[in-house]
Amino acid sequence: MIAINTLGYAILSVIGRKPCTGYELVNYLDPIWPAKHSQIYPLLTKLEDKGLLVHEFVEQMGRPNKKIFSITEKGKEALANWMVKTPSDPVNRDEFLIKVYSSWVADEEKSIKLIHDRMAKLEESVTRLSDKIKIIEETQELETNSKNFGRYLLFHRKFRLVQEEKAWCQWVLNLLKNKKINIPLLSMTFAGKLLQYGIGTEGRFLCFILG
Repeated sequence: MIAINTLGYAILSVIGRKPCTGYELVNYLDPIWPAKHSQIYPLLTKLEDKGLLVHEFVEQMGRPNKKIFSITEKGKEALANWMVKTPSDPVNRDEFLIKVYSSWVADEEKSIKLIHDRMAKLEESVTRLSDKIKIIEETQELETNSKNFGRYLLFHRKFRLVQEEKAWCQWVLNLLKNKKINIPLLSMTFAGKLLQYGIGTEGRFLCFILG
Protein backbone atom coordinates (compact mmCIF):
# COMPACT_ATOMS: atom_id res chain seq x y z
CA MET A 1 0.00 0.00 0.00
CA ILE A 2 1.34 3.41 -1.03
CA ALA A 3 1.28 5.97 1.79
CA ILE A 4 -0.67 9.05 0.64
CA ASN A 5 -2.43 11.67 2.74
CA THR A 6 -5.99 12.84 2.11
CA LEU A 7 -4.90 15.84 0.06
CA GLY A 8 -2.96 13.47 -2.17
CA TYR A 9 -6.09 11.46 -2.91
CA ALA A 10 -8.03 14.66 -3.52
CA ILE A 11 -5.39 15.65 -6.09
CA LEU A 12 -5.60 12.22 -7.77
CA SER A 13 -9.38 12.53 -7.92
CA VAL A 14 -9.33 16.00 -9.47
CA ILE A 15 -6.61 15.22 -12.01
CA GLY A 16 -8.27 11.89 -12.78
CA ARG A 17 -11.38 13.80 -13.83
CA LYS A 18 -9.44 16.32 -15.92
CA PRO A 19 -5.69 16.85 -16.48
CA CYS A 20 -4.61 20.26 -15.21
CA THR A 21 -1.77 22.42 -13.93
CA GLY A 22 -0.82 22.87 -10.29
CA TYR A 23 -2.17 26.42 -10.46
CA GLU A 24 -5.58 25.20 -11.68
CA LEU A 25 -5.68 22.57 -8.95
CA VAL A 26 -6.29 25.20 -6.27
CA ASN A 27 -9.67 26.12 -7.76
CA TYR A 28 -10.64 22.55 -8.58
CA LEU A 29 -9.83 21.35 -5.06
CA ASP A 30 -11.81 24.07 -3.32
CA PRO A 31 -15.19 22.21 -3.23
CA ILE A 32 -13.70 19.04 -1.79
CA TRP A 33 -10.42 19.70 0.07
CA PRO A 34 -9.16 23.33 -0.02
CA ALA A 35 -5.38 23.67 -0.15
CA LYS A 36 -2.70 26.26 -0.90
CA HIS A 37 -0.12 26.22 -3.67
CA SER A 38 2.60 25.66 -1.07
CA GLN A 39 0.87 22.39 -0.09
CA ILE A 40 0.03 21.24 -3.60
CA TYR A 41 3.31 21.55 -5.51
CA PRO A 42 5.49 19.38 -3.22
CA LEU A 43 2.76 16.73 -3.21
CA LEU A 44 2.54 16.75 -7.01
CA THR A 45 6.25 15.94 -7.12
CA LYS A 46 5.83 13.15 -4.57
CA LEU A 47 2.86 11.62 -6.43
CA GLU A 48 4.81 11.75 -9.68
CA ASP A 49 7.82 10.09 -8.02
CA LYS A 50 5.50 7.28 -6.88
CA GLY A 51 4.30 6.78 -10.45
CA LEU A 52 0.75 7.95 -9.72
CA LEU A 53 0.95 11.04 -11.93
CA VAL A 54 2.82 12.12 -15.03
CA HIS A 55 3.20 15.56 -16.53
CA GLU A 56 3.47 17.10 -19.96
CA PHE A 57 5.68 20.17 -20.33
CA VAL A 58 3.95 22.83 -22.43
CA GLU A 59 5.88 25.78 -23.83
CA GLN A 60 3.93 29.03 -24.23
CA MET A 61 4.72 32.13 -26.22
CA GLY A 62 4.65 35.31 -24.13
CA ARG A 63 3.63 33.41 -21.00
CA PRO A 64 5.42 31.15 -18.51
CA ASN A 65 5.72 27.51 -19.56
CA LYS A 66 3.55 25.07 -17.64
CA LYS A 67 3.23 21.45 -16.57
CA ILE A 68 -0.08 19.66 -17.19
CA PHE A 69 -0.51 16.69 -14.88
CA SER A 70 -2.54 13.56 -15.64
CA ILE A 71 -3.23 10.41 -13.66
CA THR A 72 -1.62 7.05 -14.47
CA GLU A 73 -3.21 3.61 -14.31
CA LYS A 74 -1.30 3.07 -11.07
CA GLY A 75 -2.79 6.31 -9.76
CA LYS A 76 -6.33 5.23 -10.73
CA GLU A 77 -5.81 1.92 -8.95
CA ALA A 78 -4.58 3.65 -5.77
CA LEU A 79 -7.55 6.03 -5.86
CA ALA A 80 -10.04 3.19 -6.42
CA ASN A 81 -8.63 1.18 -3.49
CA TRP A 82 -8.80 4.20 -1.18
CA MET A 83 -12.29 5.26 -2.31
CA VAL A 84 -14.01 2.10 -0.95
CA LYS A 85 -12.56 2.48 2.55
CA THR A 86 -14.58 4.01 5.40
CA PRO A 87 -13.76 7.74 5.61
CA SER A 88 -12.39 9.36 8.75
CA ASP A 89 -14.65 11.53 10.90
CA PRO A 90 -14.97 15.03 9.40
CA VAL A 91 -13.11 17.94 10.95
CA ASN A 92 -14.85 21.32 10.88
CA ARG A 93 -12.82 24.39 11.85
CA ASP A 94 -14.49 27.76 11.32
CA GLU A 95 -13.43 30.96 13.09
CA PHE A 96 -17.00 32.22 12.79
CA LEU A 97 -18.21 29.44 15.11
CA ILE A 98 -15.75 30.48 17.83
CA LYS A 99 -17.01 34.06 17.56
CA VAL A 100 -20.62 32.89 17.87
CA TYR A 101 -19.69 30.79 20.91
CA SER A 102 -18.01 33.87 22.41
CA SER A 103 -20.88 36.24 21.67
CA TRP A 104 -21.56 36.67 25.39
CA VAL A 105 -18.58 39.05 25.66
CA ALA A 106 -20.02 41.50 23.07
CA ASP A 107 -23.18 43.59 22.98
CA GLU A 108 -26.13 42.50 20.86
CA GLU A 109 -25.45 45.07 18.16
CA LYS A 110 -22.02 43.57 17.44
CA SER A 111 -23.46 40.05 17.52
CA ILE A 112 -26.12 41.07 15.02
CA LYS A 113 -23.44 42.53 12.73
CA LEU A 114 -21.49 39.28 12.96
CA ILE A 115 -24.51 37.32 11.75
CA HIS A 116 -25.37 39.84 9.01
CA ASP A 117 -21.81 39.69 7.67
CA ARG A 118 -22.00 35.91 7.60
CA MET A 119 -25.32 36.01 5.75
CA ALA A 120 -23.82 38.33 3.12
CA LYS A 121 -21.00 35.85 2.47
CA LEU A 122 -23.49 32.99 2.33
CA GLU A 123 -25.53 34.87 -0.26
CA GLU A 124 -22.42 35.27 -2.38
CA SER A 125 -21.85 31.53 -2.08
CA VAL A 126 -25.43 30.80 -3.15
CA THR A 127 -24.99 32.88 -6.30
CA ARG A 128 -21.60 31.34 -7.13
CA LEU A 129 -22.81 27.77 -6.56
CA SER A 130 -26.01 28.34 -8.52
CA ASP A 131 -23.95 29.51 -11.48
CA LYS A 132 -21.64 26.48 -11.29
CA ILE A 133 -24.55 24.05 -11.03
CA LYS A 134 -26.28 25.67 -14.00
CA ILE A 135 -23.13 25.43 -16.14
CA ILE A 136 -22.72 21.74 -15.32
CA GLU A 137 -26.37 20.99 -16.04
CA GLU A 138 -26.25 22.81 -19.38
CA THR A 139 -22.85 21.73 -20.67
CA GLN A 140 -21.75 18.48 -19.03
CA GLU A 141 -22.71 14.85 -19.33
CA LEU A 142 -24.45 13.85 -16.08
CA GLU A 143 -24.68 10.10 -16.25
CA THR A 144 -24.10 8.54 -12.81
CA ASN A 145 -20.87 6.96 -14.05
CA SER A 146 -19.51 10.13 -15.67
CA LYS A 147 -16.52 11.98 -14.26
CA ASN A 148 -18.66 15.09 -13.67
CA PHE A 149 -21.32 13.36 -11.56
CA GLY A 150 -19.47 13.47 -8.22
CA ARG A 151 -18.55 17.13 -8.76
CA TYR A 152 -22.22 17.90 -9.50
CA LEU A 153 -23.32 16.13 -6.30
CA LEU A 154 -20.83 18.08 -4.16
CA PHE A 155 -21.90 21.44 -5.56
CA HIS A 156 -25.52 20.57 -4.77
CA ARG A 157 -24.54 19.44 -1.26
CA LYS A 158 -22.68 22.69 -0.62
CA PHE A 159 -25.62 24.69 -2.01
CA ARG A 160 -28.05 22.99 0.39
CA LEU A 161 -25.72 23.42 3.37
CA VAL A 162 -25.36 27.13 2.61
CA GLN A 163 -29.14 27.52 2.36
CA GLU A 164 -29.54 25.72 5.68
CA GLU A 165 -26.97 27.97 7.36
CA LYS A 166 -28.74 31.04 5.99
CA ALA A 167 -31.95 29.83 7.67
CA TRP A 168 -30.02 29.25 10.91
CA CYS A 169 -28.55 32.76 10.75
CA GLN A 170 -32.03 34.20 10.36
CA TRP A 171 -33.16 32.21 13.39
CA VAL A 172 -30.25 33.63 15.41
CA LEU A 173 -31.11 37.17 14.29
CA ASN A 174 -34.69 36.68 15.43
CA LEU A 175 -33.47 35.56 18.85
CA LEU A 176 -31.15 38.55 19.17
CA LYS A 177 -33.79 41.03 18.09
CA ASN A 178 -36.57 39.56 20.25
CA LYS A 179 -34.18 39.22 23.21
CA LYS A 180 -36.08 36.13 24.27
CA ILE A 181 -35.62 32.42 23.74
CA ASN A 182 -38.75 30.32 23.39
CA ILE A 183 -37.82 26.71 24.06
CA PRO A 184 -39.69 24.44 21.62
CA LEU A 185 -42.39 22.27 23.17
CA LEU A 186 -40.59 19.11 22.10
CA SER A 187 -37.44 20.15 23.99
CA MET A 188 -39.43 20.99 27.13
CA THR A 189 -41.23 17.64 27.02
CA PHE A 190 -37.92 15.84 26.59
CA ALA A 191 -36.38 17.74 29.50
CA GLY A 192 -39.42 17.05 31.68
CA LYS A 193 -39.17 13.33 31.03
CA LEU A 194 -35.51 13.34 32.00
CA LEU A 195 -36.20 15.25 35.22
CA GLN A 196 -38.57 12.47 36.32
CA TYR A 197 -35.49 10.30 36.77
CA GLY A 198 -33.90 12.67 39.28
CA ILE A 199 -30.12 12.93 39.42
CA GLY A 200 -29.26 9.54 37.95
CA THR A 201 -27.65 8.97 34.58
CA GLU A 202 -30.40 10.79 32.72
CA GLY A 203 -30.21 13.72 35.13
CA ARG A 204 -26.50 14.08 34.55
CA PHE A 205 -27.15 13.96 30.83
CA LEU A 206 -29.67 16.77 31.18
CA CYS A 207 -27.14 18.87 33.06
CA PHE A 208 -24.73 18.20 30.19
CA ILE A 209 -27.04 19.24 27.35
CA LEU A 210 -28.20 22.35 29.20
CA GLY A 211 -24.74 23.35 30.39
